[in-house]
Amino acid sequence: MPHLPETRPIIVCADDFGIAPGVSDAIVELIAAGRLTATSCMTGLPDWRRRAPTLQRVVLRNPADVGLHLTLTDHAPVSRASGLARQEGRLPTLSYLLPRTLAGVVRRDAIADELRAQLDAFEDIWGGPPAYVDGHQHVHVLPVVREVLVEELCRRYAPNTVWVRDCVEPSARCLRRRVALPKALFISRLALGLRRLLRDYAVPANDGFAGLHDFSGRRPFGALMQRFLDTSGPRPLLHVHPGRVDATLRACDSLTAPREVELAYLASAQFPHDLAAAGLHAGRFADFAASPATRMALPAGT
Repeated sequence: MPHLPETRPIIVCADDFGIAPGVSDAIVELIAAGRLTATSCMTGLPDWRRRAPTLQRVVLRNPADVGLHLTLTDHAPVSRASGLARQEGRLPTLSYLLPRTLAGVVRRDAIADELRAQLDAFEDIWGGPPAYVDGHQHVHVLPVVREVLVEELCRRYAPNTVWVRDCVEPSARCLRRRVALPKALFISRLALGLRRLLRDYAVPANDGFAGLHDFSGRRPFGALMQRFLDTSGPRPLLHVHPGRVDATLRACDSLTAPREVELAYLASAQFPHDLAAAGLHAGRFADFAASPATRMALPAGT
């Protein structure tokens, strides 16, 4: 995507690659068109293996960051997930997982096993580590999960090679934007714990996060996007959920029609116009100055 010299980068990241063919194909098309610069992959779902080779070919021609979308809710686990998966071999709902992580009673070893299995599934297909890690339904910011994540990244990868999505937004920014306010404030508060860990152990991260909304359609998505871009932070990441609705998506996820609305906007001429009007251009993690090359240390007690 062409940009003016005075604009600054924002990572435009599509979540949920691999959840369904209609979502994966839409993300590939947007990367090829230069509208997306990152996508987060659900490596426990069948479409990851089917569509990842296509994604690889596209990002060779149109460079983009490809990361792991850590999935601990609703879908089938990659590991046996003993102590984490519930009935019928599915991961728990967020409403079940959230209070147990807040209380510290979720099994740390089960989360670690599932994280490692999903990272292995990424590397097996991609041939290397993810560019970054984030979480489906933002599970990577939860207590216990965030400690396990930082520990595993420190053990597994060289310093400053794998980034993590930081979901912290200043309260004043959330209040000024007034989009999904309770949700934004709650996630940001939870994410403060992850931010502290990332800074303590020199794990690189974005500084600025936007894209949370309620998917109600009460406001035109273009108007929402303009608010996101106007309050995006110094090294921002914008997360979006484009896709086409198909039978696979309907069978596994409640977020359907709003994906097509986001796809239409991101593919339109309005999106690059809105980026430029906000003084931004679509960029990648490499465009952000990395943290000093300080060796990642393991959290105490591990």
